[in-house]
Amino acid sequence: MSLPILIVDAFTGKPFAGNPAAVCLLEGPADEDWMQQVAAEMNLSETAFVVRRDEFFDLRWFTPRVEVDLCGHATLASAHVLWEERRVEPDQPIRFQTRSGILTCTRAGEWIEMDFPREAEHPTQPPSGLVQALGTKPVYLGQSRFDYLVELPSEEAVRQLEPDFRLLAQVPSRGVIVTARSDAPEFDFVSRFFAPAAGIDEDPVTGSAHCCLGPFWSSRLGRSELVGWQASNRGGLVRVRTANDRVVLCGQAVTTLRGSLADHATSPS
Repeated sequence: MSLPILIVDAFTGKPFAGNPAAVCLLEGPADEDWMQQVAAEMNLSETAFVVRRDEFFDLRWFTPRVEVDLCGHATLASAHVLWEERRVEPDQPIRFQTRSGILTCTRAGEWIEMDFPREAEHPTQPPSGLVQALGTKPVYLGQSRFDYLVELPSEEAVRQLEPDFRLLAQVPSRGVIVTARSDAPEFDFVSRFFAPAAGIDEDPVTGSAHCCLGPFWSSRLGRSELVGWQASNRGGLVRVRTANDRVVLCGQAVTTLRGSLADHATSPS
């Protein structure tokens, strides 16, 4: 039996912007190697696999190379698909069981709010090769559970950065977040995200990075509600609200493609 698979642009209100994620709707548990093969075939930052389990949905995320523990844009895309395809009524919240615990999504008009874990960072020394790979000296360097966070002196420095991805792939972390305070009044901060070790040189918009960016900038700006702009070529807007050990990420999503995996390409599970 063929399986539905959709592509959704996340953290944007218009097609062909934000971060595209593939969402595969499963009828039951799937083989892990098969899911990795599908993600490699889709060749997007992440492909999400969703299967209903009682009052929850199991959710897993794969880059073209590896499975990841937390992904914001593919969670946003998955919730968007479940509501749009009427797998869940529009006024009902969605609870995902993931490798990072329960993630709850709710609708707020045209926006989707996602309750995610806070990913605190702490000051650290640069690992071998990081500064050389970025080609610039950080104003501040921190490390979270997943990533290094690098503050640069200006928005222009973030936008003009041209990392050496070969060197950056050798840094021992999931990825590297670079950020600075925004020059534009409509945003509080800008960021970019690089993860060549996971098969993604630059991610267009990274929800999970904002689980770290939100608390980081909240402490510096003295506000719990912030707006971030990820300054990739596609670009994307993420609203962030911090609350104790949680972070609420808010974004929009647009479906750009609906299709199905052919019968002979479905999971052997």
